[in-house]
Amino acid sequence: MPKSAAIGVTPEYWDDACKHLARRDRVMKKLIPCFGEARLQSRGDAFTTLARSIVGQQISVKAAQSVWERLMALLGTTSTRVAPVAVQGMAASALREAGLSLRKAEYLLDLAQHFSDGTVHVQQWRQMEDEAIIEELVAIRGIGRWTAEMFLIFHLMRPDVLPLDDLGLLKGISQSYFSGEPVSRAEARELGDAWAPYRSVATWYIWRSLDPLPVDY
Repeated sequence: MPKSAAIGVTPEYWDDACKHLARRDRVMKKLIPCFGEARLQSRGDAFTTLARSIVGQQISVKAAQSVWERLMALLGTTSTRVAPVAVQGMAASALREAGLSLRKAEYLLDLAQHFSDGTVHVQQWRQMEDEAIIEELVAIRGIGRWTAEMFLIFHLMRPDVLPLDDLGLLKGISQSYFSGEPVSRAEARELGDAWAPYRSVATWYIWRSLDPLPVDY
């Protein structure tokens, strides 16, 4: 496990994971070499990562980036990071000037409150189990299990997360393993058992099979 989630950090376990997956899974053995030295990278800090996930809900990547840039301008920051206190200093009506819906503005304020009052144990996350972190995150308005799992993968870089609610994962499994036939969550879970303890890595390669450009959160 990497010591921090700073920009550019990649998981120390990645090469071992690739070897494990290639031995256990015929599809992974063919898929992994297609992407060379590409690796999962963790960017930003915890609050910024979650704030961006809320901003981006149910809108395109391009639209989300536009709203995020307007939000940064509204908060008066030129940094790529935003602090909870900066959000707390704004009213929901003011946050809407960045293009946020009222609901998303309220979600951001709730997120900032959780970080400021210590309801989420950011400093302890490195030692906490995945499910314990998910439980903390889904208690925040606007964050569901899928968002929490994306946070585990992309920010904390946990190695063994299988996001069964992710449509891209199910689509990729369908194409790579079931000749395009629809795949249930139960079937995906059973397939994922063979990927443990590196299900996050296998998921990342399944995503790459659909879109060669990696997504950053």
